[in-house]
Amino acid sequence: MTKPAVYTRAEFEAYFWAADVIIAIGTNAADDWISRAGRSWEDSLVGFYYVKPNYPGRSSHICNAGFVIPPPYRQFGYGKTLGKSYLHYAPSLGYKASVFNLVYSNNTGSMRIWDSLGFIRAGLIPRAGRLRREDGSGEEWVDSIIYYRSFVDEEEWARPI
Repeated sequence: MTKPAVYTRAEFEAYFWAADVIIAIGTNAADDWISRAGRSWEDSLVGFYYVKPNYPGRSSHICNAGFVIPPPYRQFGYGKTLGKSYLHYAPSLGYKASVFNLVYSNNTGSMRIWDSLGFIRAGLIPRAGRLRREDGSGEEWVDSIIYYRSFVDEEEWARPI
C-alpha cells in the first residue's frame, strides 16, 4: 500500500516557491503596522496561493493553482476573494485556461467557490484520495472533481497559433 507523502520543509518550499505565489494579508489600513495591530505575520496571513503550469511543454498554457486558507480564516469569504484574484492574475501571467485536478468532493467550500466563479465540472475521479475521516476514526476514499475554466473567448482559441 502506498503511504501518503511526507515532505521535509525544504522539499515543500522547493515545490511551493517554484511558482508565482500570491499572498493575502488581512488588512484594512494603509499603514502596515496599524493594519496588523501588533499581530505577527502568521496571525495576519488570511490565505495564499501559487500559480504554475499544470502540464509541461505543449500544454503549458493551462495553469493550476493551490490555495491555502488557514483554519481560523475559513468561512469569511477569503477563499472566494483569492479565487477572484486568481482569475485576474493567472491570465496576466500569460495562461489561457485553468484546471484543478483534485478538488475533493468533501471540500464543499472549494466546490462552491469554483462553481460560483464560472468553472465547469469537467470530470470525476472516483476514490482519488485517501483522506482522514471527519470524525478522526481512520481514513476513507474520497472522489475528486476536475474543474476547468478558459480565460479567453472562443475567437482567441480559433486564431492560428
